[in-house]
Amino acid sequence: MKKNYRIGLVVPSSNTTMETEIPAMLRWREQVDPNLSFTFHSSRMRMKHVTKEELKAMDVESDRCAVELSDARCDVLAYACLVAIMCQGPGYHMESEQRLFNATKENGAATPVISSAGALVDGIKTLGAQKVAIITPYMKPLTKQVIDYIEASGIQVTDSISLEIPDNLEVGRQDPKRLLEIVKKLDISQADAVVLSACVQMPSLEAIQLVENEIGKPVLSAAVATVYNILKTLDLHPYVPNAGKLLSGDIISKLPIEEGNYNG
Repeated sequence: MKKNYRIGLVVPSSNTTMETEIPAMLRWREQVDPNLSFTFHSSRMRMKHVTKEELKAMDVESDRCAVELSDARCDVLAYACLVAIMCQGPGYHMESEQRLFNATKENGAATPVISSAGALVDGIKTLGAQKVAIITPYMKPLTKQVIDYIEASGIQVTDSISLEIPDNLEVGRQDPKRLLEIVKKLDISQADAVVLSACVQMPSLEAIQLVENEIGKPVLSAAVATVYNILKTLDLHPYVPNAGKLLSGDIISKLPIEEGNYNG
């Protein structure tokens, strides 16, 4: 019997990539397991420019989005704006996930909540990587906050590239194949893994497996890590073809599940 899962997406209003890359990966998953079916349901938070002020104001709206999506009785909620979480200080993803879970519970529909920020940190650790090199679309001050957040989680960032694109719509218009050239400017010599896009708005899916094959090191993105945590939360085998080492099906997380977020 086919099992149907509803995926709730908490989306910045100007994001155009989360609702393409995450469904694309889960459609690939459906192709290798015809007994699975995913549908996608979104609620949006206003944000046009990737500044700390707009990101903080946007995050306040995430509670409303979680309640709206819990009305649809989704099986999992994914809050995918990595920098909105990381700009608020180390460990904030745990506070955010718990708060949104509590909002769904108070609405009579307790729903597991994950975030791209927490998923990226978890994904790096699941790969066993202690050092990473990253590419972001952000201005350098925001990239610095992302680096600080990752390093506060016990992971060293050995090098970074900031593309410095302030307009979120422009971030979503980037050609993912450009990353094949951009990554050549990234010093990966000391890194155990590469984060090709530390942002769910910057497209990278088409380049993940190509770059991984080229450099011989695990390559992931915020979106790839989010899909890994979606599958893990649904107790499904974390396998998506051609999406890098994390979703190869060979990597199973031994990280503890945070109380409240994953369990109803």
